[in-house]
Order: sequence, then structure tokens, then C-alpha cells
Amino acid sequence: MVRRLPPLNALRAFEAAARLGSFTAAADELNVTPAAISHQVKSLEEYLGVELFVRLPRGLYLTDDGKAYLPDLTAGFDSLAHATDSLHGSRLDGLLAISVLPSFAQCWLMSRLPDFCKRYPQIDLRLESNAENSHFIKDQIDVGIRHGLGRYPGLRSRLIMTEEIYPVASPALLAGAHPLRTWNDLHYHTLLHDYVANDRERWLTWEPWLDLNGIHTVDVSRGLQFNNSAMMVDAALGGMGVMLGRTALVGQHVRDGRLVALFDSRRTADFSYYAVCPEATADKPRIRVFVDWLVQTAQSNG
Repeated sequence: MVRRLPPLNALRAFEAAARLGSFTAAADELNVTPAAISHQVKSLEEYLGVELFVRLPRGLYLTDDGKAYLPDLTAGFDSLAHATDSLHGSRLDGLLAISVLPSFAQCWLMSRLPDFCKRYPQIDLRLESNAENSHFIKDQIDVGIRHGLGRYPGLRSRLIMTEEIYPVASPALLAGAHPLRTWNDLHYHTLLHDYVANDRERWLTWEPWLDLNGIHTVDVSRGLQFNNSAMMVDAALGGMGVMLGRTALVGQHVRDGRLVALFDSRRTADFSYYAVCPEATADKPRIRVFVDWLVQTAQSNG
């Protein structure tokens, strides 16, 4: 039987635009222009004789035909990717490119990574440390480690770890003329601030903690400000002030006694760490064993 198939590029353009919700996002993924995506989708609609999108000033909306067409197309492209990967069987050897936040890399990942390298010496690692999310195709990234709510359209995400937030300081600040014993003692100490803390992570800012504990005379505009959490951890370790720590970044220091958790106060963080990658490549052996290792390592020693 002769297969009747539309042009492959037109199918790819429609599938990406429908899955991601815009021509611009699809163009970014496929490394072409939005105009090219629009042209390919239009040519596909002409080939099929149906409209796949309703185009409105406020965005794209799938028609009923578009909604019916998308699932099988996505499954088909996933199958093609899987078939290509299967040519290499279950081989692990090769390069694995990882995108990771600088603070997570410095405070958590790097001290644990030798264990992965020992377990899987046939995998070569390339680490890209960047505060911005890398583009999987354009930047040739296999796995991203992201800090958020776990909702990443078009990507498969797996929870690595949840976190708690709590105030911490060097043990040196628990001694002296004004030891840190209660929230009131913060009057005599420097506050360390993450000034890029997301508004949705309100417990990474000092105001709600002080309000909750009835402290209204501490000036939260004063102190040391950082745009890199790892730098702030170093400042706390050096006794430069009190910080709001997150489990992944300060947990090991607290367990080792280099930092002390204060005031018996903890809050569950809204954000967590996730491993994310495109659905089409999520089952590659190298990606699978790395993500499994991340999750197991986080569960075993935090």
C-alpha cells in the first residue's frame, strides 16, 4: 500500500506549534522563523483541505480537526525518535550534556558527581551552568535541572527533590554579645538577601518571616544582597550574616555543623528541583540513568 503523507516539514511545523501553543515557540524549537512555521502550517491546511488553527489577535487555537490530528502526530514523531535511538541499542557510551543552575551545581551537584562518574565511566559529561533556561535543540542540551513548579509544556519532567526553607547562620554568630537565640536577636545581625527571589517563593524573603513572628522593627532594606545563592551561602559560612537557606543549598552544611538552623522554624518551599528533557529523547539510556541517579542520590542523602 502506498502511504499518502503530507510533506514532513509541514507536519513537524504543525505538531510543534500545536504542542507549544504558538508559531514563535515552534520556530524556536525547530530553529526557523515564525513566518516559516506559519507558511508550513498553511500549506498543510491546503493539502488536507481543513483548517487546523483559528488565528486570533490574542493567540492560536486548535480547531476540532487540529485537536483530533495532534495526538497521533505527536506519537508518530516520538516513535520516529525512539526508532532512531534504538539503532544504538542500549549503549550508554557517549556525551551527555546537562544544563544546571549555578547555585545547584556548586552547592549540591558537584560534590556528588564523582559518584556518577565512577558508576558510569563510559558516559562523558558536559555541564552548562546558566541562570537562564537553556534551549534543548539550539544549545544541544540533553537534560536540564530546573527549579520551579514542575510544569514545563512539551517536556517530560521528573521530581528530583522538594525543599524546606529555614534561617541559618554560622555557629560563630551563636556566641558573643548578642547570640542568635530568638527572632528578636536579628536586630543585632546582618541579614543576607537573595534579591532575585521569585515572588512566588515568598519565604525566600525576610518580610513574611518577620511578620509571622511579630518582628516589625528590623529594617529588611539593610544587609547584603546577592543574585547568586551560592555566593550567599559562602557569606553565611564566613559569618557575614543570617540567610534563609534552602535544603539543597545548605542541608549538607547544617548536617556537618558548618551552619546552624535557627529558631526551630521551617517552611515547605513552593518550588522544587526537576530533571526535564524533551519527550522524544527522555528514554535514551544515558538520560534515563542520569535522571535515575539524580533521584536516588537526592533520596539517599538529600
